[in-house]
Amino acid sequence: MAKLTPISWVKLIQRLRRFGFRGPFAGGKHLYMLRKDIVVTIPNPHYKEISVDLLVRIIKQAGISRNDWLVKR
Repeated sequence: MAKLTPISWVKLIQRLRRFGFRGPFAGGKHLYMLRKDIVVTIPNPHYKEISVDLLVRIIKQAGISRNDWLVKR
């Protein structure tokens, strides 16, 4: 099975859109994306890449399995 790797902020947004999320929208300190009743908090794009640890937390919050994330590249 393939491993998760760090991902750029732009690629993260593009991938979440493929899963049906809309946004990102401004809200409070962080941006967020929506899909039906799921709200996913998006980190600010201050760093070059999103770490694997943070990526795991984001896809879990989005209700996306690791396998689905890796397959839908």
